[in-house]
Formats: sequence, C-alpha cells, structure tokens
Amino acid sequence: MESESESGAAADTPPLETLSFHGDEEIIEVVELDPGPPDPDDLAQEMEDVDFEEEEEEEGNEEGWVLEPQEGVVGSMEGPDDSEVTFALHSASVFCVSLDPKTNTLAVTGGEDDKAFVWRLSDGELLFECAGHKDSVTCAGFSHDSTLVATGDMSGLLKVWQVDTKEEVWSFEAGDLEWMEWHPRAPVLLAGTADGNTWMWKVPNGDCKTFQGPNCPATCGRVLPDGKRAVVGYEDGTIRIWDLKQGNAIYVLKGTEGHQGPLTCVATNQDGSLILTGSVDCQAKLVSATTGKVVGVFRPETVASQPNLGEGEESESNSVESLGFCSVMPLAAVGYLDGTLAIYDLSTQTLRHQCQHQSGIVQLLWEAGTAVVYTCSLDGIVRLWDARTGRLLTDYRGHTAEILDFALSKDASLVVTTSGDHKAKVFCVQRPDR
Repeated sequence: MESESESGAAADTPPLETLSFHGDEEIIEVVELDPGPPDPDDLAQEMEDVDFEEEEEEEGNEEGWVLEPQEGVVGSMEGPDDSEVTFALHSASVFCVSLDPKTNTLAVTGGEDDKAFVWRLSDGELLFECAGHKDSVTCAGFSHDSTLVATGDMSGLLKVWQVDTKEEVWSFEAGDLEWMEWHPRAPVLLAGTADGNTWMWKVPNGDCKTFQGPNCPATCGRVLPDGKRAVVGYEDGTIRIWDLKQGNAIYVLKGTEGHQGPLTCVATNQDGSLILTGSVDCQAKLVSATTGKVVGVFRPETVASQPNLGEGEESESNSVESLGFCSVMPLAAVGYLDGTLAIYDLSTQTLRHQCQHQSGIVQLLWEAGTAVVYTCSLDGIVRLWDARTGRLLTDYRGHTAEILDFALSKDASLVVTTSGDHKAKVFCVQRPDR
C-alpha cells in the first residue's frame, strides 16, 4: 500500500507536548517515549527467572464430551455468503477465536455450548476437542510458539493442551474468568478474574503468582511488548501497570486519571510506549507506559454532543468496545457500541475520521504494515476501512446473526469470525489496492 507523507511507524511519533482536548484540559509535561523493547531472547530468560509463589492446584472436571457424528463443514447458508469455509460443530453461540501465531493454519474456538475445538482453517477439519469445560468457553488462545493452546470458561476453569499430541497438560480452577492471555515470549499464561486478581502461571509446571487489584473484577488486561509489564483495567475504572517480575503495581491511575466506569478493553502500540484504554464511560484514554500519565483523552463528537443522561443511562446507550494502534502511521482507532468507528491522529490529538456502522462494533483489528482497520459488528458483517481517507474498502457477509469475535491472519489473507449463529467462518480477503 502506498504510504503518505505523514505516514511512519507509531514508534517514530514525536514527543507529545502541550496537548488540547475536547474540554479545557491541557497537559504541559513533555513525554519521552520508550526507545523500544529489549531483545526477545533476554525476555524469555527474564521470565525463567521470575519467582513464583506456590499455589495449590485444584483439580478440574476431567469428564469429556462425546461428539455426535456430524460433519464440521456445511454448505452455503441462505442469503449471500462470502466465506470459503464454515466450521459448524458448535451447537450454540461461538464466543471467541484465536489463530496459531506460528503458521496461521489452525484456529481454536470456544462457545456457549461449553465446548472448545481446535480445527484447520484450510478445510474446517476438526483436529481435537478441548474437552472437560463446565461453563461457556469465553477465552481461547495459542502460546507464542503455537505448541500449546489454552481455553478458559466463565466459571474460571482453565485448561492447556499440547497441540501436537492433543493431550491436556495443565488445568487450574480460578475465580470467575474475565480475560486470558499468553505471554508474548514464554510459556506463561495470564488471566483476570472477578475477585480482582490477575493470575500468572508457568505452564505446564503450574508455578503461580497473583497480582491483587481492588475488590472488583479485573475486566481486561494486556501484556506489554517488553514482556516485563502488564496493564490491567478494573470494573471501578482504575488502571494498573504491573511489574510481572517484582509483583508490584508500577503505576495506578484512578479518580480523574482513571475511567468513570468499568474498563472494557486495552491495547498497546508496537514498542509498548503508549497504552490505550476504553470504558463504558465512552472515553478512550491514551497513557504513557513510561510515566504512567494520561497524555490524551478521546471522545467522539457524536457522543460528546449527547444531552446529559441520568445515572446509568449513558453506559447502557453506548460504550467503547474495542481499540487499537496503527503500526505504520500515528493513528488510533476506537470502536463504539453505537456503531461509530473513530480514527484519531495521535500527533495532533484530533479526530481524523468517523465511520458509521449500521449496528454496534464488537471488535476492531489493524492490518499489520498498513493503515487498514477491520471491524466486526452486531449486524454480522466484517468491514475493511482505509484509515487515511475514512473510506469503506469492502465488506464480507455470511453470518445470520451477530459476529462475536474475529481474528486476522498475519499476512491479512484470511479473516476468521465467530457468531451467535453457532458458526465460525473463514473469509479470504482480497483487495484491489494491494
């Protein structure tokens, strides 16, 4: 894709100086961004040296589920279907999907039917079932090297399988699960629970460490690219940046620095110098990971112009659902429940484009190496937007219910979606501009 004069890696964004926002706030402090993450080999070695506290592991439910004899691939549904492959072994809404990072040939999906499956993208063939869950599987993902796959259900039962042997190698029962993520460089699994704790385990030996937050759910979290820190958002609106090795909170943002409602999502830029947080308060906050200071507050004009609502009404009418950073330009995208996709210029702290959807945005993802942002929404459609112009490039249809999650292959050739129609679908992405 052709680059523009203003393009450039997010890491090259100049220091943020005096910034003006939609209100009368100003930030005078000059924020020097971190020069970048350390060497990956050093990170893996750092994680080997982490001191974990011993936690007694609880045995999970080992009873498996027996698959009914049926095919995992079905033909076209009624109406337009742009997908290449449909995976149809789930018997209820499919909540989550993740692709294996090494080859991008395998997917893991989890659903309301208390089941998770690992299957092949090329033909939808089932490789194995991640059996034994006792509640809706809401989290699933592959480790950094694709050798392990983890699944977590709402009750807090987490399980890990060895992909090549298809054997379960670890399980643990924590509190009610809010989110789960693998460490980017090591076989270390993190999860946030409703009791406010963030858990970290070495897999498969089970060494455990906990990071105790406020007495409310840890609603979202992300390991920073340096592998040494994690940012966690909580239901009370606070944000904590944790040192994973030392086990202490480096920065705590609360009150006016934090959000005025539960956090829904968090993202970091490529070098981990900037963090973006979203909440049901309809705000997205830009935070320096180096100083722990808020350096930007974003709120779309359509939301800012709404009349004042009564207590609790605004959070029900709209919220930030997903956000992320562009890797080649100083841009950030924020997706809202009211269907607004807002593209912000980080250099000038201004709204660049507003792209409207017919219904709420569930998730957004930036394509690596371009200024194209993908969205999936409650109308069951995947859309591709050019963030430079705000133009809709193309869309993909095929689901008969809302899309609940989606994943994008590294080369942006495939989009994999999950839906309330009990299906997962694979779309081949073809664009005339590349």
